[in-house]
Amino acid sequence: MVTVLLCGDVMLGRGVDQILPHPGDPALVERFVTDARVYVKLAEQANGPIPRPADFAWPWGEALRLLDELAPDVRVLNLETGITADGEFDRGKAVHYRMSPGNVGCLSAVRPDVCVLANNHVLDFGSAGLTDTLCALSAAGLRGTGAGHDAAEAVRPAVAEVQSGRRVVVAAAGMESAGVPADWAARPDRPGIAFLPDLSDRSADELADRVQAVKGRGDIGIASLHWGPNWGYDVGASEVRFAHRLVERGVDIVYGHSSHHPRPIEVYRGRLVLYGCGDTVDDYEGIRGYEEYRDDLRLLYFATLDAGELISLRMAPMRARNLRLEHAPGADAEWLRATVDHISRRFSTRVERDADGLLTAHPR
Repeated sequence: MVTVLLCGDVMLGRGVDQILPHPGDPALVERFVTDARVYVKLAEQANGPIPRPADFAWPWGEALRLLDELAPDVRVLNLETGITADGEFDRGKAVHYRMSPGNVGCLSAVRPDVCVLANNHVLDFGSAGLTDTLCALSAAGLRGTGAGHDAAEAVRPAVAEVQSGRRVVVAAAGMESAGVPADWAARPDRPGIAFLPDLSDRSADELADRVQAVKGRGDIGIASLHWGPNWGYDVGASEVRFAHRLVERGVDIVYGHSSHHPRPIEVYRGRLVLYGCGDTVDDYEGIRGYEEYRDDLRLLYFATLDAGELISLRMAPMRARNLRLEHAPGADAEWLRATVDHISRRFSTRVERDADGLLTAHPR
């Protein structure tokens, strides 16, 4: 059996970058905020002082010890931040994320095996910013997928080895529904991301084929999708059909992300579909709006599979406070359980709490 950790969006730029040992230029070109340190102040106004500089492990907080205890074989996250001090703001974007290359140790602190890059922020600072990001990951010994110096590299799956001799294969793509500009698509002669234009069977087959081209007997195949809106629990029929098509074509986990909160969970033909994992690390603390979604509450997903079939899904409820992850208090963990249970009923999935305080997903 193989256990895979799946994190949602990891945004280490803006306010998070500013509290780390080597903060980059705080300048922003947002409509209302022109200095990234404003986001630190908002977080402090909400929940008290934050140490500066904080060490590289700070944003991960209590999650690091939990990861050591649960010991997943492979760790996968969606890195929604460029790692660069170069490039120009993409003026077509309202929000931009970049982390100083000097702070890449914050990413290394969680020891990711795969960093997904096919999302709507990795090119916030243009081709130069993406090139810097790819170089920074390589220099740190970290593996990325979903973006590259050219189209061939962008669509190439990442492969993580497991001690049992099995492998976890991750292919990634971003979509316009998640705010990914179509002109960010990598080309044979231009850096960019792996972009899918629609939710057609053809697009699903293209992504599944990338997984199948690398996946061997006993391996786990993951299709990572940056798709859908930031807010809301609804999953459209076209998304469901797309996810099912991926499974039917040999994908073992559909790993969706983009929304700032968890979306429904489904087990289809014994395979796991996460329609949206929510955020994991960000600097949204203290920002008003959409309070009904409790975006301060996060889930870490631990999926255990045997020959591709889901054996168990355990989820650790966390809370963001002081730009740091901590275990969610009992009432907050119960809110998460009840919410994910309710939105997953359509997919015949129920969510319970176990004796360790983790959430577990089961067929109804």
